This record gives sequence, structure tokens and C-alpha cells, in this order.
Amino acid sequence: MELDFVKLHGLGNDFVFMDDFSRDINLTKEQVALLCDRHFGIGADGVILVRPSERSECAAYMHYINSDGTLAQMCGNGVRCFAKYLVDRGYVQASDGQFVADTLAGPKPISFEVDDRDKMTRATVDMGHPILEPSDVPVNVPANATSADGAAFAKDVAITSPWGTFAFTCASMGNPHAICFIDDFAQLSDELFTNANDKSLATLDLNKIGAYYESHEAFPEKTNVEFAHVRSGAIDMRVFERGCGETLACGTGACATNVAAALTGRSGRENDIVLRGGTLHILWDENDHVMMTGPAVESFQGTVEV
Repeated sequence: MELDFVKLHGLGNDFVFMDDFSRDINLTKEQVALLCDRHFGIGADGVILVRPSERSECAAYMHYINSDGTLAQMCGNGVRCFAKYLVDRGYVQASDGQFVADTLAGPKPISFEVDDRDKMTRATVDMGHPILEPSDVPVNVPANATSADGAAFAKDVAITSPWGTFAFTCASMGNPHAICFIDDFAQLSDELFTNANDKSLATLDLNKIGAYYESHEAFPEKTNVEFAHVRSGAIDMRVFERGCGETLACGTGACATNVAAALTGRSGRENDIVLRGGTLHILWDENDHVMMTGPAVESFQGTVEV
């Protein structure tokens, strides 16, 4: 069958969008994998079907499928692209400036900015409150710390690997995240770097260590894995996404990393998170909601046969 599509990205985290308001698109895992293949298909980190929402307050429902064909509860960059898809095509009026998106992780209020052609340029998404209780993340370790608000969480939990032991702080933003902060790259095994003479976050072999921890037995539903470095004024981060592999950016990962940095005393509650594809601004506000601000861009559109 032939399907119309639109390709969008948020900081290089890219998606194939399809209008499915009729609810008649049912893609197999093999078809999703082909669409996302960067050599034989369109190329993307996932497929997003735009469907009607059953919630009266929501403009539409974002059905997000990872590149391996598995469903994802939430995607931060994807939901900003979802907003751009709806605004640019008139499903949401540009003059409204805000709407509510429906996701598997629940409704997400979004405010947005447009250019002089009424095309959306950037959006701020209320990602809701972080989930910290280890059994709800989920992660198979006991809570070993308590936040200022009294929430129990897993802080800097040591989990072994063939290349040494790494400490992870765990949180969920509707999907599970395990965040490892690295202060001294020089102390890590040479095997973990593509260039052992230049040990840094940029040369960390994330496809090796990220894949190992993504499927570690500590994470019963697998996990997104973030490695981060806190510096003055910002947090640098790379992410190995569950069911996808390394991506240039991850919105929920940036949110979870910001929360983890604040929980562990490494930073305040508002930071620029610098990813390979660009920068997201994250605020964990006093009402326990995490606000994510960043751009969304349309790359191209066309028709594909699957």
C-alpha cells in the first residue's frame, strides 16, 4: 500500500509522521523497521501515527512506535514534532498558542511559538512530574535516598558491567531512564572509548555500554540509558534509547537527567541540556512538573510504498 508521510525532527531525533485520523493504518514491526531504515527506507528513530484522541480536552493522540516496532509511552522530541505537525496543518490554530496532546503517558499541555507564516518554531511541553519510586520506574533496586519533598528514589546505585561498575540514578518520565554522571573519564577503561587517547563523553562507545545496560536484568522493562557530565552552566548528555539505540537527542532523557542532577545535588533544578543534536532547556518547577522547551523542524514529505 502507498502511504503519505511527513518527516520531522527535534534536534536530529527524527520521526516519520502519518495522518491516521481514520485509524486504518496498522503497521507490522517489519514495516516500521523498513520505514526507519536509513539505507532502504525513509530513515528515522521512530514512526508516529496521528490519531484522534478519546479525551475531550486533547487535540489528537500521538501513537509512537520505536524503530524496532515496539510501542513507547512517551517521546519528548516526538511530542514537540507532533505539535508542529498539528499546528502547521491547521488541526490546532496557530493563534491559540497552546493545546493538550494525548499520549500513552497521559495528556501533555503544550504552549508554542510560530513564525510570520504561522508555522510552529518551538514549543514548551509540560512533561508532568517525574516518577521516582524504583518499583514504578521500574528498576529492581531498593530506594536508598529521599528527595527534599520526601520521595524515595534510587540514587547513584552501583551496577556492574564487563568494563567496571557504574552508578545510576533512576527516574521515569512516563518511560524508564537510568542516568550515570561521569566526572572523570580518564578513570574509565580504554575499551569504552573510540579514541583511548581522548577520553571524553564525545568518544564514549555508547553503542557498547548503552546496549549492555539497556537490557540489564536490573531493568525489567529495559531502560533508556543516559551518560552525562555536569559543567558550569549546562549538562552535557548522550543517550542510548530503549528499542532504538543512540539518538542525537532525547526529550524525556533530558528531563530525567535534569531531575537526577538536582536530586543528587550536582546542579539546580533548571539547566540547559546539551545533546549531540542541540540544546533543550529543562525546568523542574516548584509544583513538581518538568517543563521542556525546544525546537521542531519539518524535513520533507512524500509518499512511500510498504
